Amino acid sequence: MFKQQAKEEYAIVLDFLPHGHPMDTKPSHLKTPIAEAVGRDHFILLELVPKKDNFLQIHEEVYIGEGKRDKIHHIYGKASYDRLTQTAKEELNFVLEELVKKHEPRFINFFNKANPINTRRHQLELLPGIGKKHMFEII
Repeated sequence: MFKQQAKEEYAIVLDFLPHGHPMDTKPSHLKTPIAEAVGRDHFILLELVPKKDNFLQIHEEVYIGEGKRDKIHHIYGKASYDRLTQTAKEELNFVLEELVKKHEPRFINFFNKANPINTRRHQLELLPGIGKKHMFEII
C-alpha cells in the first residue's frame, strides 16, 4: 500500500528573499526570488518561487494548489528547518500558534480521539517530543 502524500492548498509566507536564498551557491544574477513558507493545513515547510515582480509579505497567505495561482509561479520544493533563514524560524512559531488557535477544535479532537495503535504504542507518541512518560501525563 502507498500512503498518499499530503498536499497543501495554501501556505503562509515566513520570509521573502527577493535576491534568492543566502545559502544558494549560484552567482547573484542567476538566483531567483524565494519565499519560505509553511503549509496552512499540514504544516509542510516549503520554498516557493513567486511570479515575476511579485513581492510577498511575511504572514501573507498564498494559494499553491493545482489551479491558477495568482502570486506563486511554482513550488521549488520542501524545505528543511535547518535551511530556513533566522527570520523564517522566528516567524514559524507565531504562524503555527496562530494556525492552531484558528483551528483549535481540530487539534482538541485529535487529543480527545487519540487511541493506542497497538499494545506497545499510542498515537500520541507519534508527535515529536512525546515519549511514554509525556504520553501517560497527557492521558
